[in-house]
Amino acid sequence: MKILIQLALIFGICILGDLISSLLPFAFPGSVVSMLLMVLLLLSNLLKESAIEESADFFLKNMTFFFIPFGVGILRYAALIQSVWWQLLVVNLVSLLACFAASSWTVVLVSSLQRRWRKKRNA
Repeated sequence: MKILIQLALIFGICILGDLISSLLPFAFPGSVVSMLLMVLLLLSNLLKESAIEESADFFLKNMTFFFIPFGVGILRYAALIQSVWWQLLVVNLVSLLACFAASSWTVVLVSSLQRRWRKKRNA
């Protein structure tokens, strides 16, 4: 019964995220809204981690099953992918480098902000 309640909480938040997404005046994925809701609920302690822990652990341990439809989709469109593989490779490499640069600059910025904050606090 405990697991059913945990699943109901998780899926309820997913449904609420989809509902909020459909009400927004712009396109925004419901899954992202659901994750933001989950983070906000956990950070505000309105939802305790223990309330969803077992079901969330099950989903994390079996995450590979959720990628099966994606893999089948790739196989289904293999001919199309073969015709544009180099374009996909270029996009992935550019995205990788952009993500790496943005992450690096974010770390540098946060580090410098933390140093300034410590200097002000110690002064």
